[in-house]
Amino acid sequence: MIRPQTRRNRIPQVLLLALSLWLSGCVNLLVHSTATSDRAFITYWPPPKDETGLRLAVKDLIDLKGTITSAGSEYLAKSGQPAQSDAACLAIARERNVVIVGKTNMSEFAVAPSGFNQYYGIPKNRLSRKVKLIPGGSSSGSAVAVQSGLADVAFGTDTAGSVRVPAACCGVVGLKTTLGLVPLDGVLPIEPKYLDTVGPIARDVDHAVQGMDLLEQGFADRYAKAVSSKPFGRQIRIGRLYLPGTDHRIDQAIDAALAAAQFHVIPLGNSLRTAWEQAKKDGNTLAAAGAWFHDQKYLGKPGVSAKTSSILALGEYEYNVNYKSALRRRLAWQEKLQKALRTVDFIAVPTLQILTPSSPPLGSTAVFEAQMLSIQNTTPISLAGNPALAVPIPIEDRAVPLTSLQLIGPPLSEAQLLNAGRLVELSVNNSIDRPLVSKSSKP
Repeated sequence: MIRPQTRRNRIPQVLLLALSLWLSGCVNLLVHSTATSDRAFITYWPPPKDETGLRLAVKDLIDLKGTITSAGSEYLAKSGQPAQSDAACLAIARERNVVIVGKTNMSEFAVAPSGFNQYYGIPKNRLSRKVKLIPGGSSSGSAVAVQSGLADVAFGTDTAGSVRVPAACCGVVGLKTTLGLVPLDGVLPIEPKYLDTVGPIARDVDHAVQGMDLLEQGFADRYAKAVSSKPFGRQIRIGRLYLPGTDHRIDQAIDAALAAAQFHVIPLGNSLRTAWEQAKKDGNTLAAAGAWFHDQKYLGKPGVSAKTSSILALGEYEYNVNYKSALRRRLAWQEKLQKALRTVDFIAVPTLQILTPSSPPLGSTAVFEAQMLSIQNTTPISLAGNPALAVPIPIEDRAVPLTSLQLIGPPLSEAQLLNAGRLVELSVNNSIDRPLVSKSSKP
């Protein structure tokens, strides 16, 4: 799942990946009918036809009173008990009587960035009219739910990119919140102490703001102040970080979007780039180790997929070999990132290094998931605990019309980030070719 750092620890990882290939047979079997034809929802409750309020979807890693939190797993779907109470992050939505339209599909136990699910099926990404694309994960159903128009906002979780990656793959907006900002009580853990967050996925920035206002009291007012404080792009300094391995068309698209928004762009140097690459490895280590630590009890249980089992087994290796050293380097990375953010308002990087990948013809394996980890630029920000916003921008490609800009801010800068995202969205909106959907309760 995670790229090895030395020759000595390369062999066990390769063996685990090969074992996953053999066990899974490279095939995704759909053995369960999901609630909607696009497989975005595990459970879907159509809102009343005259409903005009916000429609909220909830990732099936988050407790919803009276429903089983399956974490995308056949084993938990069949053996779990209905939640006795809502997760804490749903408190504001409940107070405001927001219509919750369902629980969304996801990668099993939230460990796979492809967004595939062998039990509930693969949520259908409508971004391209020409090729079948992966939805991205692990909050795949949440991204597809808002893309398809069946929800206005969906709550996802983000440990190493699980809100931003599906947002990027599906051409929607995704916000990873500051570590600790949104309570995690009632959310199944992966690495709650250092990485886990809850955040909104939405079709546009305006709905993402509404989603954040359901996660943090008074957020709409803070966002309004951020807009009035800096209404124009020329008032905002953006540090531009270029990362190796990025498709040159994505770099060009990002530079064009930043210019169109009239931001003051400042190139960032090699020092941060070098630290970024190490933080990416360390963040992956913590995420894999955390997944094994919290989910090892499911290994060998009926219905847990071979791919998930192999990823968890690799997490055990990371926990025993690399976890402590990765954790020791975390503070230095946080200081490095905060130093860079003292000279600019935000940092801009691609959310993904390549365009949304096509779905593998034989299904997702642990090898494919490892490849996905290598192309996402989300993990370093998770390691630091900072907020980050993924915003769709247009790109010149015959099959995939959108890529994703990731804006990174200081801790607790969600309102300011969304204001910057608003300016990007305004500057490129006429160029964005989105899937044609309308607000509807039709599944």
